Amino acid sequence: MSAVPEIPVASDEADILRDLPDDERRRIRDRWRIYQLRRDPSLWRRMLLLLSLIGPGILVMIADNDAGGVITYAQTGAMYGIGFFIPFLLLMIPVAYIVQEMTVRLGAVTHRGHAEMIWGRYGAFWGVFSLLDLVVANILTLVTEFIGIRIGMSVFSVPPLVSVSLAWLFMAGTMIFLQYRTWERLALWIAAGNIVFVPLAIAAHPHWGQVLAAIGNWHIPAAAALGAFTYVILANLGTTIAPWMLFFQQSSVVDKGLSVHDIPSGQADTAFGSFSMGIIAIAIVVLTGTLVYGHVHATRFDIQAILQLLRHSSLGGIGTSLFALGLVEAGLIAAIAITASTSWAVGEALRLPRSLNLKPQRALPFYLSGVLSAGMAAMVVLIPHVPLGFLNLTVQVIASIFMPAAMLFLLMLLNDRKIMGEHVNRPWQNYAAFAIVGFLILANGVYGYTVLFAAT
Repeated sequence: MSAVPEIPVASDEADILRDLPDDERRRIRDRWRIYQLRRDPSLWRRMLLLLSLIGPGILVMIADNDAGGVITYAQTGAMYGIGFFIPFLLLMIPVAYIVQEMTVRLGAVTHRGHAEMIWGRYGAFWGVFSLLDLVVANILTLVTEFIGIRIGMSVFSVPPLVSVSLAWLFMAGTMIFLQYRTWERLALWIAAGNIVFVPLAIAAHPHWGQVLAAIGNWHIPAAAALGAFTYVILANLGTTIAPWMLFFQQSSVVDKGLSVHDIPSGQADTAFGSFSMGIIAIAIVVLTGTLVYGHVHATRFDIQAILQLLRHSSLGGIGTSLFALGLVEAGLIAAIAITASTSWAVGEALRLPRSLNLKPQRALPFYLSGVLSAGMAAMVVLIPHVPLGFLNLTVQVIASIFMPAAMLFLLMLLNDRKIMGEHVNRPWQNYAAFAIVGFLILANGVYGYTVLFAAT
C-alpha cells in the first residue's frame, strides 16, 4: 500500500486537526486517501481503492470459520456424512450474507458501532441486556477457539499451557500494539490460511458424483436421533451466524471509516467472504464425510478421535498435520476478531475512547475488556479432563440461542427511517431476516422439546 498522503489544509484547519484525538485524525487521513483514489479513473487506482475498502466482510466471514466451526463441521461430516449438510451449508451462504450486509449499511450510515446504537436508541436497560448477551457469548465462543488451538498444537506435541498461553499473548499483542490498518492486514493474511481445507478435501478423493447428488437429494439420515440431529443443526447455525459477528463488522466498518459511498464495496466484500466461508465449510464436511463417516468412533463428540482416524486414512500424517495447522489458524484469527468485538462493544457502551488506532496508554480500559475476557476463556480450556468436543458443540448451540435477540435489535435499527434514511431495509430483506429468526426459534424449540421429553 502507498503511504497516506497529507491533507492540504489551511493553518487554522491544521491546528484543528492536531487537536483531534489520534484515532479521529488518522481516520480523516484515511478518508482523504479514499477520496483521492475515487477521483482517479485509472485501473491501478481503482484496484488500490478496492484493496483499501475490503477487509471487514472477508475478515468476519473467514473468522466465522473459526476453530469451533472447523471442529463442528468435522464432527458433522463424521457423524452424518454429506447427504444433508452439503445443501444445508450452501443455504447458509445467503443466510450469512443477509445478516451481515445489514451491519455494513448500519455502520456506514451512522458511523456508530452496534452497542452504541442500541444504547442510544433503546436506553440503558436494553443496552445492558445486549452487552451482557454479547460478552457471555463471546467468552464462550473464545473457549472454542482455544480448544481448537490446544487440540491443533497437540498434534505437534506442544503442551496445552504453552500453546494456549502463546496464542493469548499473540492475540493481545496484535490488538494493543497495532493500528487498525496494520491489524486488519495481518488478520487477513492469517485468515488466508483457512484455504488449506479445500486441497485437503480434494486429497480425500471424495466421490464427486455423490457430493453433487447430495445437493438435489436433501434428506435426513434414517438412523439420526431427533435430539442429537437437531443439536448438530443448531451447532452449525451457531457457527454460521453469531452475535459477535454483528458487533464486530459494524464497529470494524466504523473504525475503518467507511461511508455511504462505500456501501457497494462493503456489500461485495461481505458477499465474497460469505461465499468463501461456505466453500471452506463444505470442504471440511466433505473431508470427514469421506474419510471418517461410518467409523464407530466418529459418532462421538470427539475431535481428537476424528484426528486419529484422519491420520490412519489416506490423508496420512502430513495431511493431518495440515488439518491441525488449519485448526490453529482458525482459532487464532477468530480469537483476534472476537476479542476486538468485545472491546468495541464495551467501549461503546461505557463511552470509552475506542479505536484500534489508539495508543495503549490512552485507551487501556478499552483494550483490557477484550484481552481479559479472552484470558478467562483460555483458563477454562486448561482445566484438566474438560470434554473438549462436547463443550465445543454446546457453545455453538448457545450462540444460536442468543442470536434471535441480537437479530431483532438489528432489524429494528435497519427499519428506523430516522436513522437509516433511504438505506432502510427493503421488504424482501425483512422477509428473509424474519425467516432466519423464525427458523432459529423453531430449531431451538424443537431441541428444547427433545431435551425435556427425552425420557418419554
